[in-house]
Amino acid sequence: MSLMGVGAASTLAGCASTAPSQVGSFLSFRNPDALPADAPDPAMMYGAIEDGGFLIPAIPYERINPRYYRQRVVDPTGERPGTIVVDTPSRFLYLVEPGGTAFRYGVGIGREGFAWSGEGVIQWRQKWPKWTPPDEMVARQPELVKYSSKNGGMPPGLTNPLGARALYIFQNGQDTLYRLHGSPEWNSIGKAVSSGCVRLMNQDIIDLYERVPNKARVLVWQ
Repeated sequence: MSLMGVGAASTLAGCASTAPSQVGSFLSFRNPDALPADAPDPAMMYGAIEDGGFLIPAIPYERINPRYYRQRVVDPTGERPGTIVVDTPSRFLYLVEPGGTAFRYGVGIGREGFAWSGEGVIQWRQKWPKWTPPDEMVARQPELVKYSSKNGGMPPGLTNPLGARALYIFQNGQDTLYRLHGSPEWNSIGKAVSSGCVRLMNQDIIDLYERVPNKARVLVWQ
């Protein structure tokens, strides 16, 4: 399996991405729609919560395909516990657990042409991060200049594109500019609409953030 080099980072856009690289075909997942009998009540999982001084609104989960609800499943990846695996085609993120299970989260991914794949590590974690669009994105969308690095980025908040949490992926010691992050746009889950990063519902990224070990290995597959 060949991995995309970090040199492409300078061409990243949005949350950060580059042209898709075919890292390999993902596994054939077992029963992707099966909900365990003891699955938590989605009304509890996706209700309104207060976090960091912000009131995150409830998600209308009835309007989301239940396959994308947060749930524990039989691990289909075969990776070691603590590894994060993003199955881009199926719009799932897995956090592998000991004992043959994994937590599965529904995600939104980057549009074709704005996708990154490869192997990295969660080098940095941030609650309620600022968002700083890359200069290349600002050049394409001048209205974002007020959030450029020169202007200090966009402050944390409910409308911030990085949401309630961000996990920053590094490769070979360098920032890929690719993130696993929250999003206020719950209706983007299961779709390819973002500018490159893997987005989760804010309630799900908060849950993932608490479970992910430091320096977790990350695999993003096409």
